[in-house]
Amino acid sequence: MLTSQAEVTTERPQRYLSQLCKHFAHKVDSEHDEVTGRVEFDVGTCELRAEGWTLLLRARAADREGVDRVKQVIGTHLERFGTRDELEVHWTDVEGS
Repeated sequence: MLTSQAEVTTERPQRYLSQLCKHFAHKVDSEHDEVTGRVEFDVGTCELRAEGWTLLLRARAADREGVDRVKQVIGTHLERFGTRDELEVHWTDVEGS
Protein backbone atom coordinates (compact mmCIF):
# COMPACT_ATOMS: atom_id res chain seq x y z
CA MET A 1 0.00 0.00 0.00
CA LEU A 2 1.39 3.42 -0.99
CA THR A 3 0.66 6.45 1.19
CA SER A 4 1.00 10.20 0.72
CA GLN A 5 -0.05 12.83 3.19
CA ALA A 6 -0.68 16.56 3.35
CA GLU A 7 -1.10 18.93 6.28
CA VAL A 8 -3.26 21.90 5.38
CA THR A 9 -3.29 24.81 7.83
CA THR A 10 -6.70 26.42 8.20
CA GLU A 11 -8.82 28.09 10.85
CA ARG A 12 -11.66 25.71 9.92
CA PRO A 13 -10.34 22.16 9.51
CA GLN A 14 -13.60 20.54 10.71
CA ARG A 15 -15.62 22.54 8.19
CA TYR A 16 -13.48 21.41 5.26
CA LEU A 17 -13.39 17.81 6.48
CA SER A 18 -17.19 17.76 6.59
CA GLN A 19 -17.55 19.55 3.26
CA LEU A 20 -15.25 17.11 1.45
CA CYS A 21 -16.89 14.01 2.91
CA LYS A 22 -20.42 15.26 2.21
CA HIS A 23 -19.47 16.24 -1.34
CA PHE A 24 -18.08 12.82 -2.23
CA ALA A 25 -20.86 10.91 -0.41
CA HIS A 26 -23.07 11.50 -3.44
CA LYS A 27 -20.78 9.35 -5.60
CA VAL A 28 -18.68 7.05 -3.38
CA ASP A 29 -18.66 5.61 0.14
CA SER A 30 -17.85 8.36 2.60
CA GLU A 31 -18.19 8.79 6.35
CA HIS A 32 -17.18 11.39 8.89
CA ASP A 33 -17.63 12.80 12.35
CA GLU A 34 -16.32 16.09 13.73
CA VAL A 35 -12.69 14.92 13.88
CA THR A 36 -12.18 12.15 11.32
CA GLY A 37 -13.38 11.24 7.86
CA ARG A 38 -12.85 8.65 5.17
CA VAL A 39 -13.61 8.69 1.44
CA GLU A 40 -13.42 5.40 -0.50
CA PHE A 41 -12.70 5.79 -4.22
CA ASP A 42 -12.45 2.81 -6.58
CA VAL A 43 -8.67 3.43 -6.90
CA GLY A 44 -7.85 4.20 -3.25
CA THR A 45 -8.84 5.88 -0.01
CA CYS A 46 -8.41 9.26 1.65
CA GLU A 47 -8.44 9.49 5.43
CA LEU A 48 -9.00 12.94 6.93
CA ARG A 49 -8.33 14.22 10.44
CA ALA A 50 -8.94 17.66 11.96
CA GLU A 51 -6.31 18.54 14.58
CA GLY A 52 -6.18 22.07 15.96
CA TRP A 53 -5.54 24.40 13.01
CA THR A 54 -4.63 21.54 10.65
CA LEU A 55 -6.52 19.27 8.29
CA LEU A 56 -4.45 16.12 7.82
CA LEU A 57 -5.08 14.21 4.59
CA ARG A 58 -3.74 10.71 3.98
CA ALA A 59 -4.14 9.18 0.52
CA ARG A 60 -3.65 5.41 0.22
CA ALA A 61 -3.76 3.06 -2.75
CA ALA A 62 -2.26 -0.18 -4.00
CA ASP A 63 -0.27 1.50 -6.76
CA ARG A 64 1.22 4.86 -7.73
CA GLU A 65 -1.51 5.60 -10.27
CA GLY A 66 -4.19 5.10 -7.62
CA VAL A 67 -2.54 7.23 -4.95
CA ASP A 68 -1.84 9.98 -7.48
CA ARG A 69 -5.51 9.99 -8.53
CA VAL A 70 -6.73 10.22 -4.92
CA LYS A 71 -4.29 13.08 -4.26
CA GLN A 72 -5.42 14.93 -7.38
CA VAL A 73 -9.15 14.58 -6.70
CA ILE A 74 -9.00 15.45 -2.99
CA GLY A 75 -6.41 18.20 -3.44
CA THR A 76 -8.19 20.03 -6.26
CA HIS A 77 -11.55 19.88 -4.49
CA LEU A 78 -10.13 21.16 -1.20
CA GLU A 79 -8.29 24.01 -2.91
CA ARG A 80 -11.46 24.95 -4.79
CA PHE A 81 -13.61 24.81 -1.62
CA GLY A 82 -10.96 26.83 0.24
CA THR A 83 -10.32 29.50 -2.40
CA ARG A 84 -11.39 32.28 -0.05
CA ASP A 85 -9.00 30.98 2.64
CA GLU A 86 -6.25 30.50 0.02
CA LEU A 87 -5.79 26.84 0.92
CA GLU A 88 -2.94 24.96 -0.75
CA VAL A 89 -2.40 21.21 -0.63
CA HIS A 90 1.18 19.89 -0.82
CA TRP A 91 1.55 16.12 -0.67
CA THR A 92 4.53 14.18 0.72
CA ASP A 93 5.11 10.45 0.25
CA VAL A 94 5.24 8.52 3.52
CA GLU A 95 8.39 6.42 3.96
CA GLY A 96 7.94 2.66 4.01
CA SER A 97 4.66 2.72 2.19
